[in-house]
Amino acid sequence: QVQLLESGGGLVQAGSSLRLSCAASGRTFSSYVMGWFRQPPGKEREFVAVSRGNGVFTYYADSVKGRFTTSRDNAKQTAYLQMNSLKPEDTAAYYCAATTKPLPAARSMWSSPQFYNYWGQGTQVTVSS
Repeated sequence: QVQLLESGGGLVQAGSSLRLSCAASGRTFSSYVMGWFRQPPGKEREFVAVSRGNGVFTYYADSVKGRFTTSRDNAKQTAYLQMNSLKPEDTAAYYCAATTKPLPAARSMWSSPQFYNYWGQGTQVTVSS
């Protein structure tokens, strides 16, 4: 069983930065595929970013590419989502997710919430204009 604990959300102004953290339990963190998702008010959960291993593979949604960066510290068993140049449309509950399954080649799979077995509790990010 993998447990994920998120932190780092908050209320910020447009153009600001935030860093979300996701601390994971388990002994094989370096092998986890770690995903980040967000759920804006009244909308479905959407893919933000994914990383695998030591971060050699990362991929981002077009809406955050160039502004958000995911990284991981395997020694601390923690994944991070650095969010820069935040916009009001980034306002959402942000979730980290993990799976021990191998990363499939198809983007449609690893960008889907259904691919992940474990979820953090979520942290709210609110960006004011």
